[in-house]
Amino acid sequence: MADAEAARSTAAAKLAEQVTPEPSVQDVMLAAIPNLRAFAMSLSGNADRADDLVQETVMRAMAHIDSFTPGTNMAAWLFTILRNLFRSQYRKRRREVEDPDGSYLASLKMPPEQFGRLEFKELIEALAKLPDVQREALLLVAASGFSYDEAAAICEVAVGTIKSRVSRARQLLAELLVIGSPEKFGLDRAAALAGTGW
Repeated sequence: MADAEAARSTAAAKLAEQVTPEPSVQDVMLAAIPNLRAFAMSLSGNADRADDLVQETVMRAMAHIDSFTPGTNMAAWLFTILRNLFRSQYRKRRREVEDPDGSYLASLKMPPEQFGRLEFKELIEALAKLPDVQREALLLVAASGFSYDEAAAICEVAVGTIKSRVSRARQLLAELLVIGSPEKFGLDRAAALAGTGW
């Protein structure tokens, strides 16, 4: 009878094991969240980032639950997803630069070149419309940086003639380029154009 009693208790134990349900996937994931969050905090050092990591980990795990092998350690699988997610984000963030006030971005901006190119093209066209002697005098003084005396020596004319030619050339260029006065087309602008290889 003792054997029968032992067989019954063994059968009852087996029946109890079968009746005790396996924890659901959802329960296992929910149970792992506090440990996942602690791990995420240790990796990121930031509570907000840690929460985001845990949320993204659970979302990815749910989306790819079919790749989980039943009977294996769900927590280890979740930790692996979290670690890989953190590493991916870290590599991405490493290439990014924090720029809260926008100063770094401003240093990378270049002014558009098309306006400068259009102005340069207009200047070349306007210079072509100048009389040869005026264009020569203006280019020597304004673009090449020669003094009036040096330009006069190069052209083999009087200094006053060079000054007159430069003055008339500036006046005509101002009219052709619709610049308010020839003073705005001074040495500074011409010198800047000379720096462009003109």
